[in-house]
Amino acid sequence: MMSAPIQPSHRASSAPHSDAAKDGHETIPTVEVGSIIGTGREAVIVHKGERYRLRITANDKLILTK
Repeated sequence: MMSAPIQPSHRASSAPHSDAAKDGHETIPTVEVGSIIGTGREAVIVHKGERYRLRITANDKLILTK
């Protein structure tokens, strides 16, 4: 089964960057999902040796499962 391509967002680049928090004191790293998943619909993310699956649903929602 072929995956539908991921539509680009309003941002010009998929490179990681930071957005300033509302209070202006903290920045939160922001990553476009396409830079993690690529052209597919899912990816495996490893955190402290545990594997998690990030996937895009048929309704274009993100689900992270262990």
